[in-house]
Amino acid sequence: MHKKLLFYSVLLFFIVSSCDVLRQDAKPIVVIDEVHLTLGNPSDATPDPSNENNYLISLPQYALSYSRSRGTANWVSWHLSEDWLGNTTRQDNFRAYNDLPEGWYRVTSTDYEFAIHGFDRGHLCPSGDRTRTDVDNSATFFMINIMPQAPNNNQSLWRNLELYCRRLVAEGNELYIISGVYGRGGTGNKGYREVIANGNVTVPARLWKVVVVLPYGDNDLQRIDENTRVIAIDVDNRNGLGSDWSKFRVSVNEIEAATGFDLLSNVPRTIQAVIESRVDNVVIN
Repeated sequence: MHKKLLFYSVLLFFIVSSCDVLRQDAKPIVVIDEVHLTLGNPSDATPDPSNENNYLISLPQYALSYSRSRGTANWVSWHLSEDWLGNTTRQDNFRAYNDLPEGWYRVTSTDYEFAIHGFDRGHLCPSGDRTRTDVDNSATFFMINIMPQAPNNNQSLWRNLELYCRRLVAEGNELYIISGVYGRGGTGNKGYREVIANGNVTVPARLWKVVVVLPYGDNDLQRIDENTRVIAIDVDNRNGLGSDWSKFRVSVNEIEAATGFDLLSNVPRTIQAVIESRVDNVVIN
C-alpha cells in the first residue's frame, strides 16, 4: 500500500480506537479525509448547512462543494494513484445521497430522464478512477458527484481526458484532480436546457478540470514547484466538440477568473503565479 494511504488508514484506526464506546443514539464520528484537499479548498466550503450553496462533503473517495440551489457539486477534488486502481467492475448504481441536510432535495437517478432531457449522468470524479473496491467505485455513483452532461461530450472528449489521466498514473505519476461546473444552460440530445428535474438540477454551461501531475513520492505539497505540470481544460457543455480534449487547454488563472475559486490555494503564492498562468503544451500522442 502506498505510504500516504497507509498513513490515513492508521490515523483513522487510532482515532476510532481511542474513543469510548458510543451510545446507540450518539452521532457518528466524522473524519475528513484530507488527502483529497491537499492542494486546498477552492471555495472555502464548510460542512455547515447554512452554507447551502458551498456545502463541504468529504468522503473517503473524494471531497466536494455542493450547491443546494444547483442540485450539483460546484467542484469535486480527488487524489489519483495506483493505490486507487484495481479490478472492480463498474457498479452503475446511480442513487441519491441521503446524508444531505434535512429538508434539502435529494437528486435521484430518475431525475436524469435521458428520453426527456437528452443529458448523460456525467461523473465529476470518474468511476474508472475508483476501482480498488466495490465500495470505492459505488461512491462515484452518488448523485452529488453527477452533472447533466451533453452525451458526446461525456462519452468522447471528457472520457479521453479521464483515460489520459490514468495513463499518466500507469507511467509512474500520481495526480491531484479538481473538476467542476459553472454557468447555466447546456445543449444535449434534446436541445438547450437550463434546468432539469422540475427545476431541481441546473444544467451547467461549462465544464472544467485541473490536473496536477507529480512523480510518485511523499510530501506532495512540498514537491510542487515552478516546473510541475498542470493540465487545465474548460469546455462548453454541448455535443460536437470532437474527441481531442487537448484543444481546450487553458490556464488555471482563466478557470479561476470564470468561477471565482482559488484552485491551488495551499501551494505557495510564488509557485502558483507560475504554474497557474501557464497553459500546458505537452504533445499528446
